[in-house]
Amino acid sequence: MEQLKQRILEEATVLSSDVLKLDALLNQQVDPQLMMKMGQEFANLYREEGITRVVTVESSGIPVAFATALELGVPLVFARRKKTLLADPDALVERVPSFTKGIVTDIMLSKQFVTENDRILFIDDIIANGDAARGLVKIIQRSGATLVGVGIVIEKCFQNGANTIREQGIRLDSLVKIASLEGGNITFG
Repeated sequence: MEQLKQRILEEATVLSSDVLKLDALLNQQVDPQLMMKMGQEFANLYREEGITRVVTVESSGIPVAFATALELGVPLVFARRKKTLLADPDALVERVPSFTKGIVTDIMLSKQFVTENDRILFIDDIIANGDAARGLVKIIQRSGATLVGVGIVIEKCFQNGANTIREQGIRLDSLVKIASLEGGNITFG
């Protein structure tokens, strides 16, 4: 997506050779029109796959996952990172480290919203080391649903997360690939 690449160059901030700050684009502020275009891109990639639900991890993946679900005409389900008093006590849970937050959290997905009859498209904003993605993949697999594919807005190719998903035989599509952040410069792959 050339438009997305341009917006990254204009609005993202390189914090280190590993970290790209995307608050103005994905993580705090979102452009609804750009989200809808990204959702259309993912929907076009998976339109013929019989997707029954789009799944994401809260919170930054929700806008683009919503746009994708809307475009496909299916429900959006998101895995929670915080347990609440109303949480499903029988939820599927996986403990995962967060690269950007520097902590370990549980991600939880209610069995009520994902069944063995579902064909799932997992959408997320960015993949670096892939810990959260692998955790949600495990949850989807344990649910008995079919994971059709993973759609990632930004893939950091210099980190191994996307490859660890692909090595499991899972289809993974990225809208933008970043090859390097060395020297404070964004190099697309």
